[in-house]
Amino acid sequence: MSVLELHDVRISYGNIEAVKGISLIVDAGKIVTLIGSNGAGKTTTLKAISGIRRISEGRITFQGERIDHLPPDKIVQLGVCQAPEGRRIFPNMSVTENLEMGAFVRRGDLREDFERVYTLFPVLKDRAKQAGGTLSGGEQQMLAIGRALMARPKILLLDEPSMGLAPMMVDRIFEIIETINQQGTTVLLIEQNAQKALQTADKGYVIESGSIVLEDQAERLLGNDQVRKAYLGES
Repeated sequence: MSVLELHDVRISYGNIEAVKGISLIVDAGKIVTLIGSNGAGKTTTLKAISGIRRISEGRITFQGERIDHLPPDKIVQLGVCQAPEGRRIFPNMSVTENLEMGAFVRRGDLREDFERVYTLFPVLKDRAKQAGGTLSGGEQQMLAIGRALMARPKILLLDEPSMGLAPMMVDRIFEIIETINQQGTTVLLIEQNAQKALQTADKGYVIESGSIVLEDQAERLLGNDQVRKAYLGES
């Protein structure tokens, strides 16, 4: 059963069409990855799903209802939450305050949500009173993901979660992504590290110059000669 669908979505920046009629499906309970080079349209696609960037044609549906006309806060309330590229934490606010910002659309007791985040990311509990900007890159990425989880997403959108991280931290982040999924959260993952993304995901899409050029089960894409040459560095 699909939870998120894009149908022939087009997105333009002025006269430049950045996304050229892409369609994709994210099934409930799965990890789906969208891989491609810089400038291929990955982040623009996520921004459209989140309501940050308006589409020029097509439609985006979440749990069967169109969301492409809704503002970002309403989309978050429905259960679509994003940890953006570059983390975008609030550097002068504490870890606790950053996490509270993730729950801005919710009301009520947040203790259970804090406990979930601190169980996934014990280091954040240790740094609870520390300013977000003083954390390491890996810790900031954990905070960005934790902040998104505070909204209790039904689908978590992750934009380049491994960017700029040491290999050991990359492995840890992907382990956490798998754990979040196993706990019941659907994941749409945008990632330049195609190897790790396809090893983690159930299904993958390849985007080039704003168009989907390949889609398949992630395991099969890992063995695809075109993908191996273009994105896995193999000749």
